[in-house]
Amino acid sequence: MNVRPIRPVRSRRRITGAAVAIATTLGLVSLSACSAMSSDGRTADGKLQVAASFYPLEFLAKEIGGDHVKVTGLTKPGVEPHDLELTPKQTGSLADAGAIVYLKGLQPAVDAAIKQSGNKHVADAASLTALEKHGSEVDGHHHTTGDNHSGSSGDGDTDSDGHEGHGHSHEDGSADPHIWLDPVKYAEVAKGVARTLGEADPDHKADYEKNAAALATKLDALNKKFAEGLKNRASDTFITTHAAFGYLAERYGLTEEAISGVDPESEPSAARMKDLHKLADDHHVSTIFFETLASPATAKTLAKDLNVKTDVLDPLEGITDKSRGRDYFEVMESNLAALQKALGTK
Repeated sequence: MNVRPIRPVRSRRRITGAAVAIATTLGLVSLSACSAMSSDGRTADGKLQVAASFYPLEFLAKEIGGDHVKVTGLTKPGVEPHDLELTPKQTGSLADAGAIVYLKGLQPAVDAAIKQSGNKHVADAASLTALEKHGSEVDGHHHTTGDNHSGSSGDGDTDSDGHEGHGHSHEDGSADPHIWLDPVKYAEVAKGVARTLGEADPDHKADYEKNAAALATKLDALNKKFAEGLKNRASDTFITTHAAFGYLAERYGLTEEAISGVDPESEPSAARMKDLHKLADDHHVSTIFFETLASPATAKTLAKDLNVKTDVLDPLEGITDKSRGRDYFEVMESNLAALQKALGTK
């Protein structure tokens, strides 16, 4: 057996020199990383650093902030927002951000991290429009119905901006968070986000307000397109994977029947599946809708049992390569086309 000779120990001086070199390198990297963000929540080139919890709010922040902001989304494409777990780096970034845009009650991990961050410039979308209860289980049915608003703000009092003055209090935490799927409510949220950005960055407040107003105009046009496009239909009822479209259904006088409740991961009971068979037959349902970020298995099984088609109705919780559009407006246009086909519009 060959025995390798023991090498002499290198000098402490040489080891120390190497350690110093490593420490110096790490220090430079650290300084470089810190230089990307200043203490006032801005990037090295002076842009307001904005953290957005998930896609619909990331889209708003970018549209409203324009060239004055650098927006970072906490929920990566393809991740179901309800299941988000933040990394330590993401949690730490919230304290350093110039502003935060989120929706309280949708992502518990984000709610907790924002509370701990102590950030003073926070826009909570849930506080910027009236929340309502949808997708609750009543006699075994997860349903949402609504009169046709035909593009109006609702049946409650409105302020000078046309904002809804009604809403419901849900201390049990069961309020439906999917407000972005109603263009009218989404426009209300946009105005609130602009206010927060303006408070965080007063020098560009006028630009934020101008951009929000332009976005609200586009959303109003989308609302009118939905109202007109869904006016003459053969059926009012559509079946989806989970109850994400309650506000949309209420806005345009439709009835949403969800296989599951508001939680996309909950499993339907045997009684619920039996009810859906009857509902589909009674209301001449031709299509079972599934979505891109949740499993389509249950929807496809139901469609096969009923001998009807399947299609995508996207809740727009994230944009991926599978999305039918590159941004909020394109995907909403695709949703309108899918509903028109399923409901037999003329």
